[in-house]
Amino acid sequence: MQYLHTMVRVADLDASLDFYCNKLGLEEVRRYDSEKGRFTLVFLAAPADKERAEADKAPVVELTYNWDPEEYTGGRNFGHLAYRVDNIYETCQKLMDAGVTINRPPRDGYMAFIRSPDNISIELLQGGDPLEPAEPWASMENTGSW
Repeated sequence: MQYLHTMVRVADLDASLDFYCNKLGLEEVRRYDSEKGRFTLVFLAAPADKERAEADKAPVVELTYNWDPEEYTGGRNFGHLAYRVDNIYETCQKLMDAGVTINRPPRDGYMAFIRSPDNISIELLQGGDPLEPAEPWASMENTGSW
């Protein structure tokens, strides 16, 4: 068995690509448009996985955009996507500077949660050992749900 991808439906492909690529840092590895099915699939990989993902040897996130408008509901029943980062504090600061809400700040120097424009929960985990608790993160409260 091989893990292939996680699919999330998105309501606005441009807003989702801005979030996942420009803010979170994922990279597009392939795209498929279906005129007959009226949908677009965009496959994204973490930079460290991009080369393997292009060879179909690493898991990816599949954004599914249906051309006909639909309203998506759900939330925590989906669970979350998880990514390891080199520096949880720098990553969260970069996301905040880009207008992303840090729903669960990395108070412990190890874990944070954010949400995509389609309300998909995303966990960010510090690679290696947790960083020492630091401000403003150590005293920052949760915002919304994660």
